[in-house]
Order: sequence, then C-alpha cells, then structure tokens
Amino acid sequence: MQVFYCCYMAQVANAAHYYTAAVYEHHVLLNHNSKALSNRTFALEFMAKNLDIYEQQVGAAAERGVEIIVFPEDGIHGFNYSRASIFPFLDYLPPPALLPWNPCVEQKRFQDTEVLQRLSCMAMKSDMFVVANLGTKRPCDPVDPQCPPDERYQFNTDVVFSDTGALIASYFKHNLYFEFSFDTPPEVQYAVFDTPFGRCGLLTCFDILFYEPTVSLIEKHQVNHLLYPTAWMNQLPLLSSIQIQRAFATRFSVNLLAANIHHTTLGMTGSGIFSPSNSSYHYDMDTEHGHLIVAKVPVNPSKEMGPGHDEKVSLKYGDPLETSHFLTSAQVCDKMDKTEHCMEAGENRQETLFHATMMYDNFTFIPLEDNDGKVHVCAGSLCCYLTYRKHNVSNELYSLGVFDGLHTVHGTYSLQICALVKCGGLDMETCGQEVTDANSTITFQLWGRFSTMHIYPMIVTSGVTLHLPDHWGWKDQNCYMNKTGLELGLVTAALYGRYYERDNTLR
Repeated sequence: MQVFYCCYMAQVANAAHYYTAAVYEHHVLLNHNSKALSNRTFALEFMAKNLDIYEQQVGAAAERGVEIIVFPEDGIHGFNYSRASIFPFLDYLPPPALLPWNPCVEQKRFQDTEVLQRLSCMAMKSDMFVVANLGTKRPCDPVDPQCPPDERYQFNTDVVFSDTGALIASYFKHNLYFEFSFDTPPEVQYAVFDTPFGRCGLLTCFDILFYEPTVSLIEKHQVNHLLYPTAWMNQLPLLSSIQIQRAFATRFSVNLLAANIHHTTLGMTGSGIFSPSNSSYHYDMDTEHGHLIVAKVPVNPSKEMGPGHDEKVSLKYGDPLETSHFLTSAQVCDKMDKTEHCMEAGENRQETLFHATMMYDNFTFIPLEDNDGKVHVCAGSLCCYLTYRKHNVSNELYSLGVFDGLHTVHGTYSLQICALVKCGGLDMETCGQEVTDANSTITFQLWGRFSTMHIYPMIVTSGVTLHLPDHWGWKDQNCYMNKTGLELGLVTAALYGRYYERDNTLR
C-alpha cells in the first residue's frame, strides 16, 4: 500500500466557501494505426495535436476564473494500443523520492518528459491546477517478481500540477479495464493532496466501481474532492457515465469532478461537476464536439448535502419505513429461490414474475400492471419494495427488478440492486434493454432490505437527465428513496448496491 500526501498549501481556505472548477469533455483525436510500431518523434507529433486543444481550453478556463481543470482519461494518446506500440507515447515519471520537480522550469532534468513539461507550462502560465491523464513508464528490477519481461512498468497515470507548474501528485490506475498495454501497479496507491480549496484525491474510470482505492480515499483518508479522468462507454439503464457520477457524489456527500472522452460512435459522453446538492453536466450523443464545463464548487461539500438525505424522515407519499403491509404478506419470489422468506411464500403470485437480462445479469422482475399500486419482489437475500403512481399515463411497460449476486461480465464484482426501469418495448423480454426516452411521469417510493451499506441512489429521466431524490436514507435494514414532481418520463430509478465485502467470497 502506498499513500502519497502532498501538503502543498495544506491550510484550506476556510474564508472562501466556493471555488471555480472546470472539466473538459474532449473529442480526442485518435491514432487509427494504434497497433503499429512507431517512434518517439511520431508519438510527440501526434500527441501535440490533442495537447494543442488542451492548451486552448486551459486558456478559455482561465478567462472564466477557473482554479482547477480536469481532463479525461486517454485524452492525449487515445486508446487501443498494444504494450509495444504504446511505448513511444509514454513519458518517464520520476518516483516521489526525486521530487519536487517543476517540469516547465526544469525541462532538461529528466528525459522523455515532453508531455509532462507541456502540461506543467499550461498550469504555470494560467495560474491554475491542471489534472490530466497520460501513459508513463518506469524501469524495474528483474529480481522484482512483478517486473514484466521487458523490465519496465507501463502505467495508466493521472498527474496533478499546481498553479506554479510543480508536479504535486500522481496516481497509477489500479482497476484496469481490458488495458493490455498497461500494468496494474504492484500496490494500491492513495493519491491524496491538499489545495487551497480542500483535500483532493485521484481515481480513474473503472476505479469508481471498487472499494480500493476509491472508497478508501473517502472513508480512510478524509478526501472530499475527487478528481476523475475517465473514458467511459455508456450503458443504460444502470451505468451511464453521469448516472454513476451523480450517484457517487450523492452517496458520499463529496465533490466529484469528472471528465470523460467524447466519441459518440464509441458510446462515450458524459462529464460533470457534482456536489451533494448540485450538478453541472454534459451529455451529448448528437454531435462530435468537445465541451468545457465550469461551475462553482463548495469547499465543504458535507455542508451542502442534498435536501432529502436523512436517517429518519416522514415522506410525502405514504411512508416506506412502515413496511408491515408487505412483510406480513406472502413474498413475491422466484420459484427456484430457496431462501427462507421465499420458502414461506409458497406459490403466491409467482405467475407475475419473469426473468430478463439487464446489464448482463439475470434479474427477477415484476411488472407494474396498474396506474398506481404496490409491488415487491425478492431474490437471494434481497427484497425490493415499490409504491408508485403514474401521472402521465402512456402505453409503456415498467417493471421492478431485483438482483443479488456476482456480476461477471466486463469485470467481476458483487451487487445488490433494486431498480424500477422502463422496458424497451411492451414485451417482458425487453425489460433491461437500453432506453433513453420515456413519456410516463411517476411518483414513487423505492426501498430494499440490503445487506451492504454502500447504496448509490439513481434517478434518470427522458433524454438522460438526472434528478436527486426528494428524500433518501436508512431505517433499520431498509435503504429508501422517493421522488415526486417529475416533469419528464422516468427511465430508471435504482438503488444500486455494491457489496464490496462479498467480492471475493462469491467467486
């Protein structure tokens, strides 16, 4: 385990309640011969094209008073490289023992640092913190059992430059997503550094779904500003980029500055600046242009918690904390479910249940057959409950789904999910398909009896627009949320649980 604390201007400016931040969703210029071997000269000439755009955006941000800007993952060199073909695109990143270092001022101190130098100069000239992602390399000792055969480490790397151009933090991505050109670092890193506007931490893309290092940054290292370069391919109904970004900031009452790649042909869009109670985001699947987001961000996000984050609250439409009308009746369970609560249920209402694949997982669903009512469904150890009322009734199929188990496609991790989703059509087999638009506006309360405390509340409406719950929180084993007054059709309302403790036990 490695913890990198940088105490640059460690005293947080308590007098200022907000700072101005920016994230840039970059339409990256791609190397269409990324598997071909090249040399350093070609690599630098290619990367300069993307860096030119970065420099323009830093200048535009500076004119708007931005104090920190975040750029996306893979935004400088692109992606789809082999281990050998990416090598000329990698900068040398000196280890912490050789710091401090200002690459813009000390350009000849280390070789193969041209990209770092240029980023450093952007920060220094704009008087702004600059966060960027690039590929880096370091030699390793052959006696190191984790040293690759070519005797070098290649890392997917985030770097931070202070407003003077000094390199003050770096982070090697830990949870790689089919990135065969990069190595998993030998140890988990916790990249933590202090700024005039608070304690910040670094994570990258797929990291957001795992406890290490992401949740540890918050729960063990007191980080409340997360800087998040990503190259995220959207997947509704549960894992579009801004959907998980918004839910993460809500769950932990932190600020999340998320910069994504913009490439609609690859399903990549969705960046934002999220605090517990506010969102400034960009989601555009119609054009191929980059986009700069600028927003005021609270220095102390815990004081800006969303309006309905309560431990105990009397909700507006009924009260999901009083579940006796469900718990004393027979449970709606799958015929193959042998858990105690389902064994007691007998055959009651089993005919209304069906299975469908959502996000590659086998969900158990129950349809919403009426314009208002109560439904519930169980699977494994998780029971989900819903009260609802449709206000703009249209010919659309909605279902309540439950999943309690191990996700094994495109990553392996344990989930507990209660999700109300609009189906792709009127057939039950379409439930779980990707949907971006809906007409039915629904008032609802959703809750579940979860075994994990790490629940992420999500509400997405037509056009992939985001909403915060009116209220959400815990009562005993029930995590709940409610929402009234939606003006757009509901696409997804989910309590997305990550059962981190169970990741290894179910393998």
